[in-house]
Amino acid sequence: MDSLGKCDIMNATIRRIAPEEYTASRWSGGTTTQIAIAPAGAVYAERDFLWRASSATVELETSDFTSLPDYERFLSTLRGTIRLTHGEETLELNPGSVHRFDGGAPTRSEGACTDFNLMLRKGRCAGQMVCLRLSEGGVSRLSHALKAAAAKRVFLVYCAEGDGELSAEGTGVRFAAGEAALAENVEPLLRCTSASAFLICEIAETI
Repeated sequence: MDSLGKCDIMNATIRRIAPEEYTASRWSGGTTTQIAIAPAGAVYAERDFLWRASSATVELETSDFTSLPDYERFLSTLRGTIRLTHGEETLELNPGSVHRFDGGAPTRSEGACTDFNLMLRKGRCAGQMVCLRLSEGGVSRLSHALKAAAAKRVFLVYCAEGDGELSAEGTGVRFAAGEAALAENVEPLLRCTSASAFLICEIAETI
């Protein structure tokens, strides 16, 4: 591991994403913090990205989601409980649960929270997002579950509580609560020293 918290293993890459790399922006109902976007240099407002991971602080009791018909979305809450409505469907979202939905579906949320959001461009990316809790000293192997042919396979791991280490072939990066790590084209091990909670995003940029 070099001083920047990045390691290269064969054709694989693992690196830490520090909060200094995040970009924050205000919107009418709160603040959104972009954690990672692909490809590098893509701009959310121009809708030219393949995938994006972000966290938003929702301050309004009721808010309507921006319509993103070209994207599939995965949403979880880090703090707080919200009620989501898509037309006739209503559900409650709590920390530890993940909701998958069409970014073009009219969506309203009720309740203040801090959320975590993954967006995937339809037809260009396949993916999933899961919440994972590990006890003190816990270890989990992150394996590629997506079967689609892919030009690049990515794990983005966000630490919601505790701490983590993402590694492969004996080399890895450590990251703390509020930080993330990115692994490309490798199935890494995830470890923690204290009881920890993570959001695991698996992304396949399809051929």
